[in-house]
Order: sequence, then C-alpha cells, then structure tokens
Amino acid sequence: MTTFEQFNLPKSVQKAIDDLGFTTPTPIQEKTFSVIMSGRDMMGIAQTGTGKTFAYLLPLLKLYKFLPGHTPKIVILVPTRELVVQVVEEVEKLTKYMSVRTVGIFGGVNINTQKTTIYQGCDILVGTPGRIMDLTLDNVIRFEEMQKLVIDEFDEMLNLGFRTQLTAILAMMPKKRQNILFSATMTDEVDAILNDYFDYPQEVTLSASGTPLENIKQVAYNATNFNTKVNLLKHLLQENEDMSRVLIFVNNKKISDMLHVRIDEDFADQFGVIHSNKSQNYRLSTMASFQEGNLRGLITTDIMARGLDISNITHVINFEMPAMPELYMHRIGRTGRADKTGKAISFIAPREEEAKVEIEVLMNMELPIEAFPEEVEVSAKLIEPEKERQVVKFLMKKKTLDGDGAFQEKSKKNKKVNLGGPGVTKKKTHGSVNRNMLKTRDKKRKDKNK
Repeated sequence: MTTFEQFNLPKSVQKAIDDLGFTTPTPIQEKTFSVIMSGRDMMGIAQTGTGKTFAYLLPLLKLYKFLPGHTPKIVILVPTRELVVQVVEEVEKLTKYMSVRTVGIFGGVNINTQKTTIYQGCDILVGTPGRIMDLTLDNVIRFEEMQKLVIDEFDEMLNLGFRTQLTAILAMMPKKRQNILFSATMTDEVDAILNDYFDYPQEVTLSASGTPLENIKQVAYNATNFNTKVNLLKHLLQENEDMSRVLIFVNNKKISDMLHVRIDEDFADQFGVIHSNKSQNYRLSTMASFQEGNLRGLITTDIMARGLDISNITHVINFEMPAMPELYMHRIGRTGRADKTGKAISFIAPREEEAKVEIEVLMNMELPIEAFPEEVEVSAKLIEPEKERQVVKFLMKKKTLDGDGAFQEKSKKNKKVNLGGPGVTKKKTHGSVNRNMLKTRDKKRKDKNK
C-alpha cells in the first residue's frame, strides 16, 4: 500500500500531512504525482471528491524553490469564490512549516484591498479568471516569475462563461511553463483549448464522467409539481433522523428562496440558502455554520455542485433535476466522499422525465423509483413559474392546431385567383422579349438583302 512517505516530500510538507492525520494517498494523488514531477503538461479527468487539490499541491510543493521576487511562481485558477477560499485554506495547511506567501483573489470585494495584498508579495496566487484578468490588465499581477499554472474544474470554468478571460490570461502568461489541468468531463470546448494553448498534455483518467459513484445509493420519486415536492421533502426530513447533513439542489435562485421560506415553516433556522445573489460574507458565514454543524442543511443552486469540500454530507436531494446530465454527477458527488457512504434522492416532475432519461443514459443505469408515500399530500396548486410554463405549452399547442404558425392559411382578401380575361394584362416574359428581338433582326436582314 502506497503511503505519503513514499513520495519523498520535503520534511516541512510531510510534517504538515502528519499533523492532518493523512497516511495514504487517494488514487488520483497516486496517479498524478509522477506525471507532475516530470514537468510535463497534464490533463486529469476525475470526479469530484477524489482529492484533486492535494493531487496537484503535493508535487508542486515538492518542486517549489524559494525565489526572492514578489510575483507569483504558482497560479491556480478556479471557477468560484468559495473554491478560492477553500484552496487557499488547503495550501495554508500544507505550507504551515514553509515560507510561502499565498493570496486568494475573487470578484465582489474591494479590488484596492487585493491590490495592496499583492504588492506586499505573493508566491502562490489562487483566483477566479475575471478578477485575475482585471488585476493583470492593471499591471498589478505580473507573470515573469511564474513557472506553474493549475486550472481546476476546467469544464465548469467554461460552462460559467470564463472562456474569454481564460484565453486572455493564457495569452499574457510566459509560454515556458508547466500546465496542470483538472476536469470532471472532457467536452469539445475543453479539447479545443487544450489544442490551442497546451503542449500535448498527458491524460490521467480516474473514472469516466458518467460512472456512478459506488458508495452512493440513488433513488427517485415521481412528484407532480413544486408544492407536492415540498410536501414530500418535509415528510422525508421528519421521518428520517439520519438526514442530518443535507444538500438540496434547485435550478435557480428564485426557486431556492421560495423553497427556503417553505422549509423554514416546519424546520425553523435549520436550513440555510446559498446562491449568487447572496453577498460573499453571507455565503461564507452560512457555509461555515453548516460545516460546524449549526445547520441541518443547505438549499442551493449548482454554484455548490463543483469543487467545494464540505465534509460528511449524508444526503443530496435533487429537488429539481439539473439541466445537464453531467451536473447530476457533480451534485451527488457531494456525498459518499472519503470512503463514506451517502444517499442521493431525486424528485422528478413529468416535465423532467427527459432529463432523467439523459442522466440514466450517461450513467448506463436506471434510477430506482420509490413508491410515493400515501400519507403525503399530492397538491394540485401550481406556483407562478409552473403556471407560466403551462400557458406557453398551451399556446404552442394552439398554434400548431391553427396551422403551424409560420404557414398559416391566407386571409380571404389574399385568396383571389387570377383567371385571366378582359382587363388582365400579361407581363412579358424574358422568352417573349427575345422572340420579338429575333423578329426585328430577321426583318432588317430581309430589307438589306432587297
């Protein structure tokens, strides 16, 4: 069995690992260590919860050499503010006995404060693409001493629309650098950027993107609408005391706020809500409260589905099925981490059947459907977004019945048929014009021959 001691890490890093109580590397840490140590570009394909952060930090800290300069030697790009905070914490744990200055930067906070921090000196820079690009264009961040670039959650970064910032940053960086990339899925867009900017990265794959995680039990319930789902969720929370650390995923901010209000009626102050409209301080304090066990659960959008390491999640609830099947894997991957077991429960409305099928195709397995509890009320009352969807569906159906919309029947005044007759003047065709020209030419020839 491989241990961290076999990596021959610097004494300062090994001592930090010992303090954390870690002895055995995860498979992704074991597989990537020698590749990163070789200096080659690397593309790691691995599910969330596999220990990716230490997988790149350990070899990079072994390779790290102190330089007297004030600009970053290692740059780590991540897609969200929360992930910046988390990675900075991991770096600080491992560099506890090293002289390394780590700075985390992201949008939504005072940029001048971040400028001051960077001017004081930075060895490892962790940040989101938008804020790093802003500070680079302002000449606050310079890359002349940079040797290593890490891009974590590469596919999610592109999904969030960071391609422009990412390519701009890459263009400003020195070409002579080692690139280390991690992604949960290998999409065409990821492949395109790899071809354009990286030097034949060696691929290290831990598992296919659609492989179900073995230590997560997955079940589903058919539930007709929002209110029925709320009733079902309250029932499950009341009946199952083991649902002690719960993540509840919805697809947008409006639904997350609505659900939080409804859940708070029966479970006052037991659940927090996190989405991009919440302030940075609120999000971080809510996450900290959950991590410390002061909250039973969090209601959130997919901003929480990637990268964040929240320990000991017992249950993941898909209150709404995700728009993309890959997101389902990222959501349920929040539980069943570090050899623990977990449970993922999905609520499926009729309009979400197609999403369910796509997820099943991706995983190559069917989601088991549980019987809907008889004691739970099936509500006929729709919320406004559901009413709007019904109206749109009805109008589309009506339009089709009326004549497929774009090919509607002509109105009566446009139905006149020209049958010819007196008063109807026929337009000359190109053919008739040419025949008249020929007749004129032949007549002139005859006259000339006379």
